[in-house]
Formats: sequence, structure tokens, C-alpha cells
Amino acid sequence: MATGTAVDVVMPQMGVSVSEGTVTRWLKSIGDHVDADESIVEISTDKVDTEVPSPGSGTLSEILVEEGQTVEVGTLLGRIGEGPVVEAAPPPAATQPAADEAAPAASESVAAPVAPQPAPPPAQRESVETEPARELEHAGNGHDRAFVSPVVARIATEHGIDPATVPGSGRGGRVTKKDIVSFIEEGPAQTPPEATTARPEPAPRQAAQPQPRPAPAAPPTLEPGEAIEPMNAMRRGIAEHMRRSLDTAAHVTSAIEVDMSRVVAIRERLKPELQRSYGVNLTYLSFVARATVETLRDWPWVNAELRGESIVTHNYVNLGFAVALEGGKGLIVPVLKHAEGLNLLGMARGVADLAERARTKKLLPDDVQGGTFTITNPGSFGTFHGTPVINQPQSGILGTYAVVKRAWVIRDENGNDALAIRPIMNLTLTYDHRLVDGAYAGGFLRELREKLETWGETDY
Repeated sequence: MATGTAVDVVMPQMGVSVSEGTVTRWLKSIGDHVDADESIVEISTDKVDTEVPSPGSGTLSEILVEEGQTVEVGTLLGRIGEGPVVEAAPPPAATQPAADEAAPAASESVAAPVAPQPAPPPAQRESVETEPARELEHAGNGHDRAFVSPVVARIATEHGIDPATVPGSGRGGRVTKKDIVSFIEEGPAQTPPEATTARPEPAPRQAAQPQPRPAPAAPPTLEPGEAIEPMNAMRRGIAEHMRRSLDTAAHVTSAIEVDMSRVVAIRERLKPELQRSYGVNLTYLSFVARATVETLRDWPWVNAELRGESIVTHNYVNLGFAVALEGGKGLIVPVLKHAEGLNLLGMARGVADLAERARTKKLLPDDVQGGTFTITNPGSFGTFHGTPVINQPQSGILGTYAVVKRAWVIRDENGNDALAIRPIMNLTLTYDHRLVDGAYAGGFLRELREKLETWGETDY
């Protein structure tokens, strides 16, 4: 967005369900030259971390949102001018609040005859604190405090909390996700859910006497050699998502061993050709993913989800792949949409593309939504077993593990048992026992093993 000779850098819309983002790092400093489409700032949402490209060329003249601040979509983050900066821009973190504080002071001086109203009277506070729906109805009236994002509203609903009772640190006192998560973690026992939802006459009187909020927990005492760092938005999102999954689904894990001899032989033959002709690295994961999509057609509840008391099945497979970011900075699950239409080459290309964009922060929030089944591949690190956590609201997640040469009992040409050295992979299926029974999960794993052990020359 251009303004005169300047170009505005704004918080982008990162997906239909994302209403705010956190500036995690400015990649340019004031006075630095920046080219159009060059990454200028790194932002984080509760779904992805990504880099924002510059909307124009010039010199970064202003930074209006400092690192660590969470703001709404469309908020002005900074400006790019045409020429060099003569003098440094004033620190935005200090000037913006000052401006916000000056505006009410000015309006009070103009409206001198009117009695000052530093806070609503008790009756007004009662109606605000006991009528969250009414506050949301006025979200568009210009008061930032009244606005809550969909993420904040969802968390508040899940925990029975009225957003009006949560002190906000956003602009104008707006409640951010960080505020409500901290409010929940600190466990405010003084306001039970009944006090905020009850409508009898005595309830407002109780709400009109707010008790002091517990003081924030003091930083932990560090011993020599220890360090501390805050959780970023992605790690907070992971923590919330994993905890919610364990609280929601009845997790059970089943495992099976697979003789990967045929897959190994076909991969060794195809890998050089696909690398040379298409630049694709053919991995074992591509074979497992292709076989999984075929198997899900016969076991639709593994590819389903529970919505209340209804079972929702899909005639398509949106396949998610868990990708670990470097340095343990997070875990993200990009989704390969309509994977049922891909052959082995298409699957290998899709897996490689998602992994590369995840690690280079090129994913958008829409790229990590809509999954119907997930595969996690800790076997690439040499692990041979695990019990993954289901990616809600899905009903199952497949774990693939290292291909290890082991002594394996086979039957020779005379029908006698014999020992042979075979490449073996362990597969685990963690499933939601509310929907998927053990026998059903076992049938899925058995068919998946059969497809991998009998992989044909035309199955790609």
C-alpha cells in the first residue's frame, strides 16, 4: 500500500481464521535498503511462522510495531521511503501509546462541562461483565477493548470465560491470545464460570465487586548454568493443541512390522532416474504415503472425524505431514490436498515441496488446514517406535520409523522356515478409540503392510 512517496508495510491476512499476528523479528533495520518482494519482517501466528515480503523498493524509514508485539491483521507495521533516512524514526513503542493517551486528555479538555468519566459506574460495569454477547455486538463501534479475535473467542468459550473479565495488553486494552492464555494458566479462582453466565439479579452485584487479579508468577529462580527464554506463538499453539487433543480423544496406539524388501529394491532402481529427470529425491515416506492413501479408501473411519455425536467421513484424503523445524523451534503439519489423485512421483514431489516451504517459512496458514489424516516420520532420525498425538479433529495418525536390517523368519522354496536378513520398518497407528476400535485399526495396518510388501512394478 502506497501513501504519497512512502509504501506501507501492514500485517497481512494470513488465512480466513487468522485475525492477528506477532512480529518476531525485523529482517531489516531503519535506514536499510529493501527491494520489492524481499523478506522484510518475520511474523508468527498460532499456526505458522512466515516471512513477509516487502511491498515495494526503497529505504525502511519507520518501524511502528516492535518485535514481540501482537497486532491485528491490517495494522501498519512500518513504512518504506524512496530515499535514505536523514534521522532515525522515533521509537514507535513509546510514541504510539503516548498518542493514544493524549487523545482522551484532549477530548476531556474540550468537553470540560461534562463530568469526567474515568470508569463506568458500578451498574455499567455489571452489565459489561455479565453480558459478553452484548460486548461482542459492539465490536465495530471503534473501541478496541470490545474486539476479540476468533482465536480469543474460541479459547474463552472452551474455558467458560467472559473476555471482558480478562485484562488486555493490546491496543486500547484489547484482549490478545497471550492475555487469555496467561489468564487461564494463572487460574483465577475468584470468578467461577457461573458468575459470568448467570442472569439472576444477585449475579451482577457479585461481578460489580471485582477482586484483585493474582499477580503474575515471578520468573523462575535460575541456577548457575541455566537460561530462560519465552515461548513463541508457535510453541504456545503447539502446547495448546497437543493438550487439547489428549483431553479430547481416547488415544490408543497399535504397531505392525513391515518387510520393505520390495520397496527397497524398487526405490534403488527408480531413485537415480527420478533425481536426474525430475530433481526429486524418492524417499521411503513417499511409498508409505502412497500406500496409505490407497488403504484409507477401504477403512474410511480412519480418515474420518467426530463432530458432536456424528461421524463425518471424507471421499478424499488431505494428507498432513509433520515437519520439525530446525533447532527444535517448532512442529508444523502442512497438508497435501487431494492426495488420492497423486501417483508415486506426484506424492514425492508434494512431500518435498511441503517440507521445503515449511523449513523456509513460505507456508501460509491455509496450507496447514483441512487435513483429514496425518503421517509423522520420526524414523528419519533413526527411531524405531513411538506413540504420536492425534492431530485434532482427525481420528488417526500414522508413525513411520527407521528401515533397519534384521533377522527375519521366511519360508524357503521347500516350505521350511529359515532366517534371512530383511529391511524391516515399524509402523504405528495412533487412533481415537471413541470412533476406531482395535480390530478396525488392526485391519487397516494389516492391509497397509500387504500393499507395501507386495508393491508391484506398476504401482507408481
